[in-house]
Amino acid sequence: MKDHEIIALFFERSERAITELINKYGAAIKNVASNILKDAQDAEEAVSDTYLTVWNRIPPAEPKYLGACSCRIARNLSLERMSMAGPVQ
Repeated sequence: MKDHEIIALFFERSERAITELINKYGAAIKNVASNILKDAQDAEEAVSDTYLTVWNRIPPAEPKYLGACSCRIARNLSLERMSMAGPVQ
């Protein structure tokens, strides 16, 4: 499915939008979170938070590059989660 079709599903508030996002970009989103957060549970929570954040931002936002936008959100959420965890020992 093309990005503009997935974005249209978000605008329709169809839950299928999340499924299609996962099918197309789920592996990349998971890789971003896993590379930043070494704990698998933290990475999985960041991935889930990413999907929720994308759901809440589209609409009103309409990203030009859905994959890049989603991975950026995953990166930012992962970095935020890492900084809350404190220093690595």
